[in-house]
Amino acid sequence: MSVLGYRLKKLREKHNLTQERAGEIFGLTKYQIHRYESGASNPDPETIREFADYYGVSTDYLLGRTVNPDKATGEEHAQKEEHDPELDVLIKELKNAPKEQRQQLLKIWEIIKGKGNQTNEE
Repeated sequence: MSVLGYRLKKLREKHNLTQERAGEIFGLTKYQIHRYESGASNPDPETIREFADYYGVSTDYLLGRTVNPDKATGEEHAQKEEHDPELDVLIKELKNAPKEQRQQLLKIWEIIKGKGNQTNEE
């Protein structure tokens, strides 16, 4: 197993994700996740960046160039946040949705926010 594969597997397990769920989050198949983790194939640079962003580590850490998993220091480190896998899936689906559907969703969201404000005012 490669350093990349080993670290991807450990990070996935640390985030309590199955290979299937990780595939959904990253827009990959369970089989692709398995191949990356086993070292049978390597993800493209963009996918490595997506893994690093999601897991909150640096690409250098994933690639074995450093043992320090911290993505950033100082101000960037303070901005690190917990990821919500369901929200990540929703965002990925929204990015791929047709413009008309996104506009409809925005209208619905405005209605929902408006109702929330009405409830708080009462």
